[in-house]
Amino acid sequence: MFRKTALWLLWAGFISYVLLLAPPITPDTLRLIKNILTGQWTEVNPIILSIFALVGIWILIYSCLLFVDGRMQRIRFWPFALGSVGTGVISLIPYLALREPNQEFSGQKDTFLKVFDSRWTGILLNFSGLFLLAIGLLAGDWGEFIQQFQSDRFVNGMSLAVCLFCLLFPTVLGDDMARRGFNIPQVFWAVSLVPLLGSLAYLCIRPPLPEASPGSAPEPVASTTRA
Repeated sequence: MFRKTALWLLWAGFISYVLLLAPPITPDTLRLIKNILTGQWTEVNPIILSIFALVGIWILIYSCLLFVDGRMQRIRFWPFALGSVGTGVISLIPYLALREPNQEFSGQKDTFLKVFDSRWTGILLNFSGLFLLAIGLLAGDWGEFIQQFQSDRFVNGMSLAVCLFCLLFPTVLGDDMARRGFNIPQVFWAVSLVPLLGSLAYLCIRPPLPEASPGSAPEPVASTTRA
């Protein structure tokens, strides 16, 4: 109950901050969004481009854990995944609050789940994430970014959203490790305490998700969720 309450409070607090306390939306904000969406990237600070793309990387990282998790929940993850494409962490947090802790998986992985369970998907996300970090760190204008963070609602909210993605990852990491028989506390803490890079590395080192043989019947959802 404490976990759920904390997540709902975090969700409400983040929305309230963005709407009431974050810097205002200005004509520069709209121009920035237009430049990003229309591919005029030479007009955008590489740091902001990297953060914008890292939101997508984080959605894919969570998808590698939560589409499997959603199979065993009363609610499925896919509506929240679709919502997060447009709203980022604002659509993710409600799923984290509504889901029940679950450390089991029954049945077989379909092609969709196999893609998100594949180590090659993790490797691809690793290369993409490291490339985006390098672009932001090496080519970005940090002075301009700080100024935009302080004055632009889009940059401010998006940057904080990436921080929330990092902060919330441990809430689903433990269940995913348990489903794979990968209960190593040192790995959990190393992944949890190293933002983004730890999560990317985990997707490459985690064992494949075990699945039932074709002839076995899947367990009912109600028996696999825990309060």
